[in-house]
Amino acid sequence: MQAPQTARRQPAARTTPATFNVPADDRGRVTVGSGPATAVRYLLAGARLALGWIFLWAFLDKMFGLGHETTTAKSWLNGGSPTKGFLGSAARGPFAGFYHSIAGAGLTDVLFMAALLGVGVALILGIGMRLAAGAGALLTVMMWTAVLPPAGNPFMDDHLIYAAILIVLPLLGAGNTLGLGPIWSTLPLVRRATWLQ
Repeated sequence: MQAPQTARRQPAARTTPATFNVPADDRGRVTVGSGPATAVRYLLAGARLALGWIFLWAFLDKMFGLGHETTTAKSWLNGGSPTKGFLGSAARGPFAGFYHSIAGAGLTDVLFMAALLGVGVALILGIGMRLAAGAGALLTVMMWTAVLPPAGNPFMDDHLIYAAILIVLPLLGAGNTLGLGPIWSTLPLVRRATWLQ
């Protein structure tokens, strides 16, 4: 006597927790191409590109001294420190001692500039979104802790908003619209190490 065969159950499509209840695949990526979902995809792609430019511009200005926040004489290429000014003098609050102690240190400068460049490039290209979101959120939360309490509000400021948006971007597959996310996710290394998606 043969055992009865059971049909394989296909996993149900998940939906992302968004205002429009946007359908998503098993990895949380938006899957539809019309209506409100399309608007959401392009809005998320725009937010991703804008945040990427914020990080990349900060890197370029500090590296080359483009004159917006950093003069040419104080650029990293001319021997200036990208962290000494802010962490050494502007940092305040309960973590000021820590930030003053690492301000201008070589390792601090290298890690800060690498984070700005890596997060900026990854966001603009739409690749490595999980890693970029984690690193970018960590960096922005650390910048928030350097100026506690914020000037315009007892608790909230733009750094926390940036961190929240950065976390949402990979959850909703923002690298797949106007980005190289679909190509990136097919690379063998990325398929094996999904945290690189």
